[in-house]
Amino acid sequence: MTGVRDRNESAWLLPAGPGLNHRLREDMRAFNDGDEVDAVIVGCGAGGATMLQRLARAGWSAVALDAGPFWDPETDWVSDEAGSHHLYWTEPRVIGGDDPVPLGSNNSGRGVGGSMVHYAGYTPRFHPSDFRMHSQDGVGADWPIDYTDLKPYYADIEGELPVSGEDWPWGDPHSYPQRPHPVSGNGDMFLRGALACGITAKVGPVAISNGRFGNRPHCIYRGFCLQGCKVNAKASPLITHVPDALARGGEVRADSMVTGIEVDERTGRATGVRYNRRGREHFQRARMVIVAGYSIETPRLLLNSASHRFPDGLCNDFDQVGRYLMVQGAPQTAGRFDAEVRMFKAPPPEVSTEQFYETDPAKPYKRGFSVQTVSPLPITWAEHVAAQGHWGDGLRQYMSDYVHWSCLGALCDFLPQPHNRVILSEEKDRFGLPIAHFNYSQCDNDKALMRAAQSVMEDILHGAGADEVITIDRYAHLVGGARMASGEQDGVVDANCRSFAVPNLYITDGSVLPTQGSANPALTIMAVAARAADRLIQGSAHD
Repeated sequence: MTGVRDRNESAWLLPAGPGLNHRLREDMRAFNDGDEVDAVIVGCGAGGATMLQRLARAGWSAVALDAGPFWDPETDWVSDEAGSHHLYWTEPRVIGGDDPVPLGSNNSGRGVGGSMVHYAGYTPRFHPSDFRMHSQDGVGADWPIDYTDLKPYYADIEGELPVSGEDWPWGDPHSYPQRPHPVSGNGDMFLRGALACGITAKVGPVAISNGRFGNRPHCIYRGFCLQGCKVNAKASPLITHVPDALARGGEVRADSMVTGIEVDERTGRATGVRYNRRGREHFQRARMVIVAGYSIETPRLLLNSASHRFPDGLCNDFDQVGRYLMVQGAPQTAGRFDAEVRMFKAPPPEVSTEQFYETDPAKPYKRGFSVQTVSPLPITWAEHVAAQGHWGDGLRQYMSDYVHWSCLGALCDFLPQPHNRVILSEEKDRFGLPIAHFNYSQCDNDKALMRAAQSVMEDILHGAGADEVITIDRYAHLVGGARMASGEQDGVVDANCRSFAVPNLYITDGSVLPTQGSANPALTIMAVAARAADRLIQGSAHD
């Protein structure tokens, strides 16, 4: 396969190669602040980059502003855990609640490409049940759209990345564009233990090229997916949708921190965004404003855009901005084997099961969890071991034994709750803006899912022959905070990601998701954004 057929025309979308000079393209400014562009997009990650690419292909004048840099994989990324922290969003934030969520490496991105630059590459779909959770299971919320509304967009994005994996039997059964990757020691332990426990497990799905794809090379199994794929085998918007958007006339303006959205008090329409770029204040005029800053920064921007018309924050007439923010419970359980496993020699997510994804009436909790291989590198592995209370000689022994360990991770479907939310802190950032204060507390159902997931992972590892297991509790991913709903009293945007309060303001990132399932959210965020782009383009054609 050398490219992906675009749905709307006969041209081929060819992913970028390592020789593409992103910075040169970024400095070739397409628009000026004084120009009223068709759309200004805040953030250039999964949702923002997909919107930019779709709008540029439709002939729109569109510019994406991102607070971070325009990465060049050749010069900016290294095969080094400690040397990769600049990929994460590390601006100050306040956390609180009964179960505070650490923010940083596994749930925040910085720069063009967003957190998909350093995600593991795992790209499962949500299940049909995720869209009707309240109707089916009596918890959470129902989406104002159905799985079938996103199904064609899932298939499109899977082809554009592309995704490799075995035929998938769970949710809505489907196949993937590329064959599954070969399995390493960690995946082999998962498959062996799952077989012993009567659990079905499959290889994939990962957005990592299995063979050359366009200008991108084959995966070389170096194990640094979470630190940025230096060879560009792993897909991220930085090397897939952004280059295509630039080739179609779109613009990416990096190092541009958006500080506020302006709304005309008379018409009630957004007129553009204020932003700080390299120490200078700017205002970009736009016919449409599209926010894609993700689940912390999107609510923060809306709340910081208060005005006479919106005294409690933009689009916050019913106190919905910042609410229902979710993380996934993500415990990781490791097992020690006599033979060497060398879990780092593969993409971190290579084998997975969704056998426990749906609500089981026999269990005392609602919803479920998925399990996949994870492969913590030595620094992260040391954090696992230290969390068990091992220091000094004990820590040294565990570290010297690193190649004998296999590690699995779960994603637990934590429920949306209104008190889990982003508000503004009294503390301010370097731009003089109040920073985000994120409060989070688990409910009893959340805690029961964590215990159940740990038990399953321990069974799998023991079934494979592990003689010792250890578990660390942690979180992964972020969604919610500006969710879509059927009405403005229950959410911030409608089924097409258009805000209820401001008719030309859209939100197309993970903050609009009403539920999160037990699946990594990147693919769904891109699919939601692609669908929103279609609706926006079609609606504009009829105006």
